[in-house]
Amino acid sequence: MNNTAFLVIDVQAGMFPEADPVYQGELLLEKIQSLIHQARTCNVPVLYVQHNEGPGEQLESGTADWEIHPAIAPESGETIIQKYKPDSFHETDLQEVLGQKGIKSLIIAGIQTDMCVEATTKRASELGYEVTVVQDAHSTWSQGGLSAKDIIDQYNEQFHSYARLAAASDIMFHPVLND
Repeated sequence: MNNTAFLVIDVQAGMFPEADPVYQGELLLEKIQSLIHQARTCNVPVLYVQHNEGPGEQLESGTADWEIHPAIAPESGETIIQKYKPDSFHETDLQEVLGQKGIKSLIIAGIQTDMCVEATTKRASELGYEVTVVQDAHSTWSQGGLSAKDIIDQYNEQFHSYARLAAASDIMFHPVLND
């Protein structure tokens, strides 16, 4: 399975404010950290997506909140895709990077379930990628009268129509031999 990449969406410091952190943020970081370690051990590319916002906004480009969370920070040479819209493919070089690496299959985790994870998963599926969403490694906040857990459960049901779902503990990256 040397055509797989692990795509980590918007796991940025600003998503973990003390006052209102993303739902089960520490557990989310642990699961993503474990998957990143496994991917790196198997020479599977880890690709990061970093959301950019304008001056005064939570994820203002170049600020401390905009930085990828230090618990899962990229290593030297790992790809970081800069985006401005929920869909990680929209006006970014993600498609080009995946093509250059020969990626056909994406394993997706990150934030925010009902925004960027959903938009990117759907678009990846439409573009013909085999997509797996790590069902317990994406998160959001309570909103619109729904708890974050209810929103995550609702989207996991929805993801079934265009992606595979797997628990973090069931994700198995296969070693890739470097050419």
